[in-house]
Amino acid sequence: RPSRKQKSKRNATNKTKMVDRTGLGERFASDMSLEEPEVPLYETGRERQTFDEMANLYAIIMATEHLERAYVQDAVDQKTYTEQCGRLISQFGVAEHVLKDQMSTETFMSLYQMDCPRAVERLLVQGVPQSVKGGDSGANHAATVAETVQYFITTMDAIRLEQRYVDELQPLLSDLFDSLTRLPETPNDFEPNRKVQTWLKKLNSMRAVDEIEEEDARQLLHDLDSAYTEFTRYLKSQSSS
Repeated sequence: RPSRKQKSKRNATNKTKMVDRTGLGERFASDMSLEEPEVPLYETGRERQTFDEMANLYAIIMATEHLERAYVQDAVDQKTYTEQCGRLISQFGVAEHVLKDQMSTETFMSLYQMDCPRAVERLLVQGVPQSVKGGDSGANHAATVAETVQYFITTMDAIRLEQRYVDELQPLLSDLFDSLTRLPETPNDFEPNRKVQTWLKKLNSMRAVDEIEEEDARQLLHDLDSAYTEFTRYLKSQSSS
């Protein structure tokens, strides 16, 4: 007479044989061994480059959004913010220019559900870092005025010497704009600031290796000359008041 343990073992063996007899076990094991086919993200080198550029644009926009938040929360100092923001704006200009034939930045952000209002304001509207006006101490004011005059002269001289590449002119205009916005007590609609900012936005939308046309160079020089005249007029009015 078989024991309970022997009966249990015999029943388990019979069940195993029944399952094997149907062939389901082999079919299940065969299905598990099959891997899902990989779907390639791109098929050509050009497509791969496009996806890389889109990844760069996404990273730049997100980095700008986080930097703007950190700046508002006083998590970064003014110097660090200005340097990093200026670099991101320049990188954004290159990345956006590369993808302009594919889609606009607004379409790109909508497609990938990017909720980045601060980055939109900085990259698409302002085009320059947020600046803070300096204090009203006499020494600080005089130093800022001297810097601004020097930046005006240097930038205009560069244009007269036929420097036309974006990576030659954009840093000069950026320094000039930063110096202008640090002047205390200038009105919010100060014309020199508006003119320099307009050209900065234009250059930021171009690639570093791009050249401005001779017509644009002439107009830029004219705008800077008139801005410098307005700037000196403002200084005289301040000294006589």
